[in-house]
Amino acid sequence: MTEDLTLVGDLVARERRSEQLALHAAELDRTYSYWDLCNTACKVGNVLSHVGIREGDRLVIDPAPVPEPILTFLGGALLGTVTEFDSDPPTDCDARGVVVPVEREAEFDLPGGSKLCAYGGDPERPDTTHWEQEVWSENPAFPPTFHDPADPVLRGSVDGEERTLSHADLLGTARDAVEALEMDAESKVAIRAPLSDPRTVAAGVLAPLLAGGAVAIPHGDDAMDATASVVGAEQTAPESRTLAVDSISI
Repeated sequence: MTEDLTLVGDLVARERRSEQLALHAAELDRTYSYWDLCNTACKVGNVLSHVGIREGDRLVIDPAPVPEPILTFLGGALLGTVTEFDSDPPTDCDARGVVVPVEREAEFDLPGGSKLCAYGGDPERPDTTHWEQEVWSENPAFPPTFHDPADPVLRGSVDGEERTLSHADLLGTARDAVEALEMDAESKVAIRAPLSDPRTVAAGVLAPLLAGGAVAIPHGDDAMDATASVVGAEQTAPESRTLAVDSISI
């Protein structure tokens, strides 16, 4: 029962693994089953731990429209990090971990104690963690962790105000979105609003996973048969059922 899930990491628990579709990126035509999603999130959590990122640390992720940012957020949630989705993080960002597309690697000169991870290809610098290589080789089992539902897991701007949200905050909003869009295991929800808004993460990522459905990362209007969408202010969508982030309480 979804009511038993109290942490964001519960969405990628071992018992949720199945061949059901969980994530689809239209531009790449890349799909992840729940088996793939759960295994990869656990691997990511292990990689983050191995590079020195710990519970409560700040993790900044460039939210490019590909699966890696979402998978990194879920892996970070298992570990207990506090994620910020930022499409333009400072090049000298002091977050414990910064995760960006490989083409942005050269932009960053992080201070000591911060770790740069790059996805989408081979990084040039030896001190940059190669996301795909490390995740591919990692163990898909994640050791038990004990977080409180009130612990922070995501930070972002809501109507111009910086907010830090807990597991309970996000999952409560996700449950409201499941009800609002009548999501079930057959639902496929397109993310058409920025992940930098925590309401997008709750309604567009966590809600479909909570319902046992799928997250769709669109390419333009194409979201490969999405049944619903989460949209930003003044946005339109080809899907008939939409939920605007500015109508979501969190």
